[in-house]
Amino acid sequence: MIQASRAMLARTQTYAIHLRKIHEASNGQGASRSMLRVINPANEQLVAEVSSHTPSEVQAAVAKASAAQREWGALSNLPTRQAALMKFAELLRQEMPELSKLLTSEMGKPVKQASGEIAASLARVRYLAENAGKVLEPHTMAQTKSLEERVEYEPLGVVANISAWNYPYFVATNVFAAAIATGNAVVYKPSELTPLTGAAITRLLHAAGVPEETFALVQGGADVGASLSENPQLDGVFFTGSNSTGRAIARAAAPNMCRIQLELGGKDPVYVRRDVDVSKVAAAVADGAFYNNGQSCCSVERIYVDKEVANEFIEAFIETVRGFKQGCPTDPSTFLGPLARKAALAHLDKQVGDAIYKGAKPAYGKSDTSLPTVGYFYPPTVLLGVDHSMKIMQEESFGPVIGIQIVGGDEEALALMNDTSYGLTASVYTNDEQIALRFLRSLNTGTGYW
Repeated sequence: MIQASRAMLARTQTYAIHLRKIHEASNGQGASRSMLRVINPANEQLVAEVSSHTPSEVQAAVAKASAAQREWGALSNLPTRQAALMKFAELLRQEMPELSKLLTSEMGKPVKQASGEIAASLARVRYLAENAGKVLEPHTMAQTKSLEERVEYEPLGVVANISAWNYPYFVATNVFAAAIATGNAVVYKPSELTPLTGAAITRLLHAAGVPEETFALVQGGADVGASLSENPQLDGVFFTGSNSTGRAIARAAAPNMCRIQLELGGKDPVYVRRDVDVSKVAAAVADGAFYNNGQSCCSVERIYVDKEVANEFIEAFIETVRGFKQGCPTDPSTFLGPLARKAALAHLDKQVGDAIYKGAKPAYGKSDTSLPTVGYFYPPTVLLGVDHSMKIMQEESFGPVIGIQIVGGDEEALALMNDTSYGLTASVYTNDEQIALRFLRSLNTGTGYW
């Protein structure tokens, strides 16, 4: 991961009070501006309203970051940056209970999973801080009596971190912690679904010693993201989110010839081979499909299982899903909370309806009457008899629905796994290392798991 961070971000040669202070400092007073309404997806109640930044304020934030970056990014300043990140990680640890509740109120993630995300994020921050010196160490590639070829690493400059709502801590820290460690300034736009978490992250970074000019918060929706992406003073744009938004950001940033990194959608497949411990694999795959309500970048979205173990796997899989408690996300025992976005309900209904119309059979799915009467709750749904004519096996779901397709063996499974326009991750469960390696080398995917 640290090597990837170097490649991405270096080049050779009482929250409402804190939120108000942030906006008073960066927005000025008296201007008329649009507001972000933060709705709790578990009860559909208003949590807060957050003022959006204007295009001129976005431009000013980038300009200030550019002016401050050179001094901040000096190699001699590395210990200061490392200390700030370590302090930030400690502040995350100290405030984890309240930060978890805040995140749950914004996007519905069960509070236990929210705490897990923050814990993973602070561990990642510490790792990046501790290893920054190794990454930035100059080295000699070749040397003769008259010539030395030497590589040194410099910051990109100012990078935009346009982050995601599904893992607002983990996705964001992967970018901004690496960026800060390697001496970049960051203009950070959290998702419009999680602006309060974005404000909390910003507050803690400033409290940890990261200067306000070198980590600037801009709040807003698609218009603010567009204004930021097209800014010619940026040296990098890093985005995690949907394919359509990623394309728009790439088009906006491309004329400026800056570095662009996009982590977009997926329709991630899993193959369960006949040689595995079926019950253990079924539990693991169910967790991969339904954790965070299926709203993970690398959620399992398609399952292919060998016909020899299909019945046993399906029975164990459904039994695991039946044990997932759905309900209030503030209850530590809840595994499935609400969806983060109301629009996702209709999207999932459309996919499930299309599959059933084309012949799929619901093997598991609670009736709507068993769900809470308010909130964006969707029943965990398992479909059998699916095939690739169905949207549920071709289009990203990003919710608690899954199709299981029975296959005749390895070759059919491999062909179906590669039958997709996506390529984020893919997994194979087998006890045979050589078969696993053959799959991983044959899958058209960015990341493969065995």
